[in-house]
Amino acid sequence: MVSISSVLIVEDEPLIAMMLEDFLEVLDRQVAGTADSCETALSRLEDGGVDAVILDVNLRAGETSWPVADKLAESGIPFVLATGGSDDSIADAHKGRPVLQKPFTLEAVEAALESLD
Repeated sequence: MVSISSVLIVEDEPLIAMMLEDFLEVLDRQVAGTADSCETALSRLEDGGVDAVILDVNLRAGETSWPVADKLAESGIPFVLATGGSDDSIADAHKGRPVLQKPFTLEAVEAALESLD
């Protein structure tokens, strides 16, 4: 299995995205970039160089990230679903994926990424 070093953050709240960037730095992981919408995330994935993704389930203006999750699953790129809601908010196709509950802690982010390694 490939070790995860480069992580894309898909998160619509800038302060949360910056906190995740800081956590990844502490955990000696590279930030492959950030995206705040499905369109941006899908474009960034096309560029390559992404080992894993922290994927916020609910993005701005009611947008959900399921198109990105579907693309990741199809491409074999591991990802963690980030949510402040219940497991009921997770699409059936992605139940069973690792979930990172908000509010995030360094330890929870580390455990979630290690579950993907």
